[in-house]
Amino acid sequence: MYGGAAQVLNLVAGLADRGVRGTLVCAEGGLVAVAAQARGIDVLPVPMAGDLDVGFVARLTRIIRRLKPVVVHVHSRRGADWFGGLAARLAGAPAVLSRRVDSEESIAGRPKYRLYGRVIAISGCVRSQLLAAGVPDDKVRLVRSGVATAAGAPAWPRERFLHEFGLDDDAFVIGMIAQLIPRKGHEYLLDALPAIHAAHTGTRALLFGAGALEARLAALAEQKQLGDVVRLAGFRHDLAEFLGHLDVIVHPATREGLGVSVLEAQAAGVPVVAFRAGGVAEAVNDGVTGTLVSPRDVAGLERALTHLAWHPQERAKMGAAAREWVADQFGVDAMINGNLAVYRELMGPT
Repeated sequence: MYGGAAQVLNLVAGLADRGVRGTLVCAEGGLVAVAAQARGIDVLPVPMAGDLDVGFVARLTRIIRRLKPVVVHVHSRRGADWFGGLAARLAGAPAVLSRRVDSEESIAGRPKYRLYGRVIAISGCVRSQLLAAGVPDDKVRLVRSGVATAAGAPAWPRERFLHEFGLDDDAFVIGMIAQLIPRKGHEYLLDALPAIHAAHTGTRALLFGAGALEARLAALAEQKQLGDVVRLAGFRHDLAEFLGHLDVIVHPATREGLGVSVLEAQAAGVPVVAFRAGGVAEAVNDGVTGTLVSPRDVAGLERALTHLAWHPQERAKMGAAAREWVADQFGVDAMINGNLAVYRELMGPT
């Protein structure tokens, strides 16, 4: 239930509010199905064993033929980009693909785009990669991810936030919200933290998320004598309740389609320090809502975070600007309306 999955749920729910009925087909037993059902979304969980489960094509084809949708919208995850397009083609339904990842498309993967009438890029960076992969310009549409802007103070009082994570009132609290996987760059933050902590001994870092690197990151934090500084806080469903109490969000990802967690942090009034990688350069207004540094520049992270540690008024100014920036540029309504416009374009006159 990270950024892309949350975007899909927001999209289906938002379309329903506009009178567009949708059915979410997703992997059986996944958190997406549970979260969708909790929001009243019509869900069809389907067995899927991953990228090599070619039998999924037949299962999805039968579903599309039964539902007779006017459009099939495929989201690039777990082989769905290939299998979803093939199933839609076999069932005779027009199809749209959303691409969310910041990476060059392999030569072997490029033919799949022929299966789609339109391909949606969530950032200008992803759009450029699609064009470089040979997808025709008249087939690509830019629809950025969208998040809701938090109104007012966080739901949790500050005292509850401090108690929950064992923090002192004068702590400088850095948050990182990302899957614990290599491309998110947690190790760059851990490399920077000793110098930041030396400059501001109240520095504390909360790493929110789950993934394969959990044990490695815990061991690395101990190795760097950051046991009292870093906390692996796990995946939190209630993040929005206290996000605004963080002093800064750091996002040292080396590849990123756009960065929903970066948008959500800014929407909550939290400034961002991030690598200028992929779509993050579009998500953060450098110098206004946060600070961008060159990818893998640990010294740059140290300087930017140490500066904000000692300048709370600048943090507050950036946070206020961040809230306005996201509301203006990355609203949920704009994302929903953008996708709906692509559907209508593909459907033609009705």
